[in-house]
Formats: sequence, C-alpha cells, structure tokens
Amino acid sequence: MSESDFPLPPPTFDLLVISLKMQAEMRLGLLGQMEEGEQPDLPAARHAIDLLAMLAEKTRGNLSLEEQRLLDNSLTELRFRFVQASEKAATPGQ
Repeated sequence: MSESDFPLPPPTFDLLVISLKMQAEMRLGLLGQMEEGEQPDLPAARHAIDLLAMLAEKTRGNLSLEEQRLLDNSLTELRFRFVQASEKAATPGQ
C-alpha cells in the first residue's frame, strides 16, 4: 500500500476544527518534542487560534450542539495554553 493509497478522512466540520487546533498545539510546542533551545512559534499559534475564532463567529447559530462545544472548548483550551506559553517565553532563563 503506497502513500497515495492511504484513505483520507471525510471532510467534516469536526476535522477542520481538530486540524486547526493541532496546528496551534504544534506551534505552541505541545505536540512532539521541541529541540533544545527551540521556542514556540507564538505568532503562528495565534494565527491558528484566530482562524478558529473567525470560524466560530462566522458559523454562530448554524452548528449542532456537539460542533459548537468542540469549537468553544478548543478555543478556550488554546487561549489558555497560549497565555501559558507567552508567559513562559517572557520569563528569563526559560
């Protein structure tokens, strides 16, 4: 089985939210291991979070309860993690 034979998941709203969330988590250094001395990419993380916020604004009133919860919970968690990462990056010696 080659890479081109790998089935892609169906395009869903949940997949879009999870993909953007993972992008932000990667930029914040929450997924995988960061190299020694490597810092989180806060502007890129902020961009992914802002994309999710824009999506929430544009879809308001048009989502199922589960979709709305996924989006709201993702934004809440990412915003909290962003503040943590920003504070850590601003602390000397970190």
